[in-house]
Amino acid sequence: MKYMLLIYGNTDTWDALDADGIEAVYDVHRAILAETRASGELLASDGLTSDHARVVRVTDGMAAVTDGPFTEAKEVLAGYYLLDCTLERATELAARLPEARYSPIEVRALTEPIKE
Repeated sequence: MKYMLLIYGNTDTWDALDADGIEAVYDVHRAILAETRASGELLASDGLTSDHARVVRVTDGMAAVTDGPFTEAKEVLAGYYLLDCTLERATELAARLPEARYSPIEVRALTEPIKE
């Protein structure tokens, strides 16, 4: 089954990770990427930036666009892993992410693709 690990964070998260030593944080991500790539579990992974981010809402058929990735939440979506593995394995990997000590990591199953 396919699972997405959604990595959330806020300013406090980034400050704490910087204090931990950002290279050590990246080392953990590099190790998880290498491990899941070697096992064939990794489908995709990336960090997300708020540069050029927009929020789009449609009301009465008209799109309203505002700058920023913020949808009135404490944390912002900062990155993801897309994996093909069991729920237990996805949960284990989520717990190993450095961000999990400071912010939530969501583990979400993907739905079946829409048939054309």
